[in-house]
Amino acid sequence: MYDRNALIQLFHQRALKFGDFTLASGKKSKYYLDGKQITLHSQGLRLVCEGLLELLSDIPSDGFGGMTIGADPIVGGVLTVAAEKNRSLVGFLVRKEPKGHGTQKYIEGPLEPGMKVVVIDDVVTTGGSALQAVERVLDFGCEVVQVVGIVDRMEGGAQNFAARNLPFRSLLSIKDFGIEPPQL
Repeated sequence: MYDRNALIQLFHQRALKFGDFTLASGKKSKYYLDGKQITLHSQGLRLVCEGLLELLSDIPSDGFGGMTIGADPIVGGVLTVAAEKNRSLVGFLVRKEPKGHGTQKYIEGPLEPGMKVVVIDDVVTTGGSALQAVERVLDFGCEVVQVVGIVDRMEGGAQNFAARNLPFRSLLSIKDFGIEPPQL
């Protein structure tokens, strides 16, 4: 059972930092959410994965994945929790560059063209990482039925997904940490 308040508390304890930061999007920020401090922690990963499966319970999908490194623990955790709930789901990871040997592919995992998939990103700012994963998945021949984040910083990601007709949901938003998003 997903405990939203426990996840928020864990973010406060482990992942929310204040100072001067440059984000992956290139934006400057006075706070940083280090999602890997949550997804590489046993309790945090469990809370995230239970929450994601609950959040996505009404979305029919065959696959779940995202950009490698950030998505790796989340995909593994979601697959484990899905199996515990007798839900069939395949995972996939998207490389930034094609594999340099063997099959030289961008997508790893048992994904097949025609599958309906969910793309995950841990912390969404502008949505750039998730959109890169979406492009690779679409090129592979799958249908992206949902983009999902653990935390939405509310800095344009949702609007960028909407501009591409990609439905977006997140477990939490920056408002859950008492931080007001910037005016867009």
